[in-house]
Amino acid sequence: MKYKLKKISGDASFREFYRLEKKNKTSIIVSAKKEKFKNLIVYAVVNKILNINKINAPKLLNNHYSNDMIEISDLGEKSFYDYVISKKSKLNDYKSLINIIIKVQKIKVKKYYKLGKFKVKFSKYSLNNLHKESDLFFDWYLKYFLKKKKISKIKKLLKAELNKIYKKLKFSNNTFVHRDFHVSNIMVKKKKLGLIDSQDALIGNPLYDVASLIDDVRIKLPNNLQNNLIHFYHKNSKLKKDDIENLKNDFDILSVQRNLKILGIFVRLSVRDGKNNYLKFLPYTWTLIERRLRNPIFKNLNILINKNLSIKKLRQLNKI
Repeated sequence: MKYKLKKISGDASFREFYRLEKKNKTSIIVSAKKEKFKNLIVYAVVNKILNINKINAPKLLNNHYSNDMIEISDLGEKSFYDYVISKKSKLNDYKSLINIIIKVQKIKVKKYYKLGKFKVKFSKYSLNNLHKESDLFFDWYLKYFLKKKKISKIKKLLKAELNKIYKKLKFSNNTFVHRDFHVSNIMVKKKKLGLIDSQDALIGNPLYDVASLIDDVRIKLPNNLQNNLIHFYHKNSKLKKDDIENLKNDFDILSVQRNLKILGIFVRLSVRDGKNNYLKFLPYTWTLIERRLRNPIFKNLNILINKNLSIKKLRQLNKI
């Protein structure tokens, strides 16, 4: 049987992707040697959960785990970013994505799932998880501006304040969270939206995926569109009876937390993995952080930042 195998661009993980073409049909080969269980088995299980709940995601076609790979269905080559970037009006398209998030949040997660001999259980997004992720900013980003001793001091000060802020999150960790819901992880094929890259899913705050989408560093959305989408989510989600201010506070906290993590990850991808293309997103990541830091809930954090750091200087990292 004749077939074609072509390597396609990957993501920020350790996985490699290939498009397999045979009998005029295509599928995707996902290969992973590092973090193999998460990148193959958990990914396949989350995709199955999504499909069962009528959310389009890749279907598992063949499991070759012993050979470090799985074969999944092909959701096409066009991402939502490619689809929407040139459109003047993006509101209705983004509302479609918010509706997908709302569908994901309606999923009732079981204690565990089985795939062959493997068992998958989803953990909760703990306070420790939040810190572990925002620590990437201190451990990878700040080292290009400050000496180790100074970083250690600032990390201790800011982490103590971030801890107080994270504890102010109002909504419980009781919702299925994709955890990387952004414009490059949604595919568009024949006008049908499909969700990929879901191997980091867990049980968390309902505002996490909303913040991930609306404050996505890959695409600049105007303030009014961002606010419209937050209100659209509030009106149509399970939180519609809750105070909009609580929702906005959780949104801002998780946006800042996620984007601090992203600053660290994108620098790490450049230094450790040679993936320098992510550095171009750093300036807008800072724009989003500064936008959310205007919330009075960050008053003390802003005082500490202004006393110990200069965001103006930190913004200047665009080459390593």
